[in-house]
Amino acid sequence: MKAIIPVAGIGSRLRPHTHTQPKSLVPVAGNTILGHIIDRLRAAGIEEFVFIIGYLGEKVESYVRRYYPELQSTFVVQEPREGIGHALWLARETFRHEQGGILIMLGDTIVDVDLPELLRAPGNVLAVKEVKTPSLFGLVETSAGGRVTKVVEKPRIPKSNFALVGLYKIENPAWLASALERIIDEDLRTHHEFQLTDALMLMIQEGAEMTTTPVDNWFDCGRKESLLEANAKLLNRPEFTSDYPEFPDTIIIPPVSIGRDCQISHSIIGPNVAIGDRTIVKNTILSDSIIGSYSELRQAVLHDCIVGSDASFRGLNHSLNIGDNTEIDYS
Repeated sequence: MKAIIPVAGIGSRLRPHTHTQPKSLVPVAGNTILGHIIDRLRAAGIEEFVFIIGYLGEKVESYVRRYYPELQSTFVVQEPREGIGHALWLARETFRHEQGGILIMLGDTIVDVDLPELLRAPGNVLAVKEVKTPSLFGLVETSAGGRVTKVVEKPRIPKSNFALVGLYKIENPAWLASALERIIDEDLRTHHEFQLTDALMLMIQEGAEMTTTPVDNWFDCGRKESLLEANAKLLNRPEFTSDYPEFPDTIIIPPVSIGRDCQISHSIIGPNVAIGDRTIVKNTILSDSIIGSYSELRQAVLHDCIVGSDASFRGLNHSLNIGDNTEIDYS
């Protein structure tokens, strides 16, 4: 089966990190978002990928060719960027004639699901998760028998709270390609963009049967909060391992991921911390954070932070002589 991964988005909700880095290459738990996605798909037996790139797309292509040279990779450029439906329409000739079906997975999403079981499931399958604010997501409505009756993008008045998580198994790619061509030809837009949900709805109206499968965890890594949550959850998995040397006068509170050739001393690191390669950390307390490569932290107390690569932060260092009956509050 071939995997189609749209990674063309700007990632405005993750700025300033995405000013210089595509959203899919933001680090999390010792890897990138895209790296986690590729590793999971390969573990499920997928070796053929189509990446739909756009904003800083040359960095995505360079990353894939450098770290996954054995993949059968095709790159399609989306310009201008007019929604996921438009992205897939541009790539339609790369998957239209696939006999074994295709798997579409958005490049900023990490989900916990049994992928081999999903790939073995018959028919079209949409991965979903129950959410508290359904109007913010693409939604699925189903019949009593579990068949999908409607998919809709961010409805004003939701009639379901099961959100699409960005993972779709499509049994008949040619049918999807035709539906995508129709929404483009007829200029069928929702929220000013061409949506995959509209193409799926056309297929349903034409008789395509679709079912849903729930996911255990879903991390939309386009926001700081969900990125830190994904980092913590991935670091706390039983299968996660991280080897690092002993650092002088430093306490490590697992789980943590520490890159190569880091200089760390007189610090407390963890829990839930991921540090990139060749980063310097001195006299610092760090927890629940992601720190990029080639960065430097000194005299810092940081939690719930994302620090990019090649960044430097130096906190306050005090020498005090305090008399009786004194109160000092630096907060």
